[in-house]
Amino acid sequence: MDPVFTLFCLFLSVWSSAQSNPSPVLGDVNVDKLFVPPNCGREAATGDNVRYHYNATFVDGKTFDSSYQRGGAKVALLGEGRLIAGIDKGLQGMCVNEQRRITIPPHLAYGSTGAGDVVPPDATLIFDLHLVDLWNNADLVVAKTISTPKDCKRSVMRTDFVRYHFNGTLLDGTAFDSSYARKQTQDSLVGEGWLVKGLDEGLLGMCVGEIRNIIIPPFKGYGEKGAGTDIPPQATLVYNILLVDIHNPKDNITVEDQVIPESCQRKSVAGDYVRYHYNGTFLNGVTFDTSYRRNSTYNTYIGMGYVIAGMDQALIGVCTGERRRVIIPPHLAYGEQGAGDVIPPSSVVVFDVHIIDFHNPKDEVDIKVTDKPETCNDTTEPNDVVHYHYNCTLVDGTKLFSSHDFDNMQETTLGWDKVIDGLDQALRNMCVGEKRVVTVPPHLGHGEKGAEGVPSSAVLVFELELVSFEKGVPPGYLFVWLGEAPSKLFKVLDLNKDEKVSQEEFGEFIKLQVAEGKGRVKPGMSMELVVADMFQNQDRNKDGAITADELKLKVEEDKEKELHDEL
Repeated sequence: MDPVFTLFCLFLSVWSSAQSNPSPVLGDVNVDKLFVPPNCGREAATGDNVRYHYNATFVDGKTFDSSYQRGGAKVALLGEGRLIAGIDKGLQGMCVNEQRRITIPPHLAYGSTGAGDVVPPDATLIFDLHLVDLWNNADLVVAKTISTPKDCKRSVMRTDFVRYHFNGTLLDGTAFDSSYARKQTQDSLVGEGWLVKGLDEGLLGMCVGEIRNIIIPPFKGYGEKGAGTDIPPQATLVYNILLVDIHNPKDNITVEDQVIPESCQRKSVAGDYVRYHYNGTFLNGVTFDTSYRRNSTYNTYIGMGYVIAGMDQALIGVCTGERRRVIIPPHLAYGEQGAGDVIPPSSVVVFDVHIIDFHNPKDEVDIKVTDKPETCNDTTEPNDVVHYHYNCTLVDGTKLFSSHDFDNMQETTLGWDKVIDGLDQALRNMCVGEKRVVTVPPHLGHGEKGAEGVPSSAVLVFELELVSFEKGVPPGYLFVWLGEAPSKLFKVLDLNKDEKVSQEEFGEFIKLQVAEGKGRVKPGMSMELVVADMFQNQDRNKDGAITADELKLKVEEDKEKELHDEL
């Protein structure tokens, strides 16, 4: 064969080979980039620490070493002579998750000496590299805010207690832990050594509802030891964190957004019984309970330990009709235990409360006279039959009942237990035409059980107007004397002096006493019915006439009854 032709063919072969393998050469190291991630925030450089996997083979494909077989990635410092020169050069410029195949000539590998029985002298080596981690000893914790709430009244400081959700991965995206998978927040003090240093730093300044991406270099994570089987030694950690809750163990309750009525004549004190509506949420706004959904107020004594300590404190000093937001730290709420499946452990709770009313068990009926006639010769008293109009509402003005909704005004006999005690008291000592506004506490109203249309333990407000009244008689009586009765009553009754009193005689006598203002019959009954009932009561033997003995016996029984009542 022509030597010139042979030389030409050799040149052509070399040229063709170079065109089909355009990989770069780094100081005689041949690099094939097998995979380059689309996003590369940082490239390996001299002074960086790297963690990488590798398979090492000879040119013939025979494997002589592998990090996969060793069970862990290799950790190295670039540019410090701790690696063979070819690997040091081959790792330069790599991104995390990048994969390279590098071909290292002998003089950049183990040279003419080789490496024991593993690598012979003058061997060309091929390494398949996969960079999984990259950091520098000068690195700081990198915290990037992904989203943050518009209203941030407080951010994390050292000694705060936080609850947060997170997804934790290594720098190459390998997941190592997630609070979401456990369905439970991570709870910890900040700056007290409960967390790795990088998290202690990365959480500072966060607001509830904020989402952050935090990258923590190994020396501020789990360092050379790693953590279990999930976090290898010298691993960079990546946390995506959602801050759910924040408080400080020294916190007291916080009262916000108060709306106080213009008229506040009295503020609640310990021992009062309060009715209020509420919405209960966490700091992130998620509702855990509401009284509105049940369409019923929450009712409790305050300052006596019937509710959580923070609410006990928050309900002192409120006005009827007041609205306020109360933020309660866990140690004044449900503590480290939480409350069943509703309140997680160590939760800050927020209550938006609306005070409907309150009272004290010692309260009396409150009477305010709004209009009274100039002339008032007579006032109502027990046993009187009164006729009145009323409007009944709750303290907040919610209408319950009104006599104006019916054809007739309301009628009752005072002291006869026909209306609630508070109303009975309120109708006493009134003049005809007088108007009152009366506040009745529950124990003088419908009590803890309430009534149809009346909530339990409700304070009631009555607008009263006395239209008229009739003087009455005590219970069990049909007629009472307004002065002294005649000393010889039977003789006065026996008009025809026949030693017996007929019903006609008895009736004429009673009518005369009433006409002369000496006696009074039970209002609401006709005179004929009163006379008939009284006569039947006196006629002991039912013979149609009353004798002196029958009248005497009846009078003595009445006296004994009065004495017994007094005792």
